[in-house]
Amino acid sequence: MNPIGVLCLQGDFREHLQTFESMGQETIRVRKPQDLEGISGLVIPGGESTVIDKLSKSFALRDPIIKHIHEGLPIFGTCAGLILLADRLKDAAPGQETFGGLDVVVQRNAFGSQVDSFEEDVDFDGISHSVHAAFIRAPIVTEIGDGVSVLAKLKDGRVVGVRQGNILGISFHPEVTGETSIHEYFADMCRSANFSSNN
Repeated sequence: MNPIGVLCLQGDFREHLQTFESMGQETIRVRKPQDLEGISGLVIPGGESTVIDKLSKSFALRDPIIKHIHEGLPIFGTCAGLILLADRLKDAAPGQETFGGLDVVVQRNAFGSQVDSFEEDVDFDGISHSVHAAFIRAPIVTEIGDGVSVLAKLKDGRVVGVRQGNILGISFHPEVTGETSIHEYFADMCRSANFSSNN
């Protein structure tokens, strides 16, 4: 399988790279449009969604990423990455844009500020055991379109994991808790998609 790209503009991209490395999965750091060539999937990490939005435009990555999403490249967004993949945002910052692709509404910072961060074990559809997840100024999915599958919910029923075709989005950070199962799930998505952005 070709390398999985990790968008390395801002946020906790290093933790994603380390998680894939621990699995023996080859990665590439995506910082310019040519870095998207030949990848089998792309991770959009947690961080500041407004900053990643602005930097993607500054580095001429926004349009190529949107093009790859529409062409079927597997995409995995965590926390801010989920926000950037949502078609619609609740409480968006002024002028904030997303890459889109997920037919959902996402509410930013749904759990409050950094001090309201918490960890919880979450059942995840397609993974045989519960996933230990860290929620750090996390968003939630408040509305879901017809083509979207819910993969994970909190005990109170709030949706924190969704998939629509080639796009996987979660509210939490498995990469900071030593959890590899969701990265393995995404790697399987990339293998089964057999996508090449050289096509």
